[in-house]
Amino acid sequence: MQEFERKQLLERIERDGATIGAEIPDEITVQGEEIDLRSFVFEIKRRDTVPPGERERVETAKKNLRRERRERRDLLEEGAVSYERGQELATAIIGIDRALNALEQLGAANIEQEAQAQEAADKKRWMKFLRKALGHEDADSGTGRAGRGRR
Repeated sequence: MQEFERKQLLERIERDGATIGAEIPDEITVQGEEIDLRSFVFEIKRRDTVPPGERERVETAKKNLRRERRERRDLLEEGAVSYERGQELATAIIGIDRALNALEQLGAANIEQEAQAQEAADKKRWMKFLRKALGHEDADSGTGRAGRGRR
């Protein structure tokens, strides 16, 4: 492969919009193991949240995909490969990036949901504290008559 071709392929995989319109590969070999990547990503994304038992599996998959991406990029950058093999590597790298983006977005949604739930709980505790402090709620009865005597 000519040096200018190598640079074009490297620029292609590093481009910000490289994953737009790209497809997640059906299968990919990661660390010598064949993985049904598309099925895995769609299985995980089908759920609204990642169950606690699946989080470790997803994190391991992301770590392995990042490692595989780095190895393929290094081969493209430094290896003696043909232009056709370089194109295959670039396409595979972009597919890996697409899968990683899908898995990363799932994690971000969980963080946002957890933050919203935490904020709602904080507001509820704050309002309860204010009601008690301002005497609008009796701590024992919940009647809202704290500090008022009988007539």
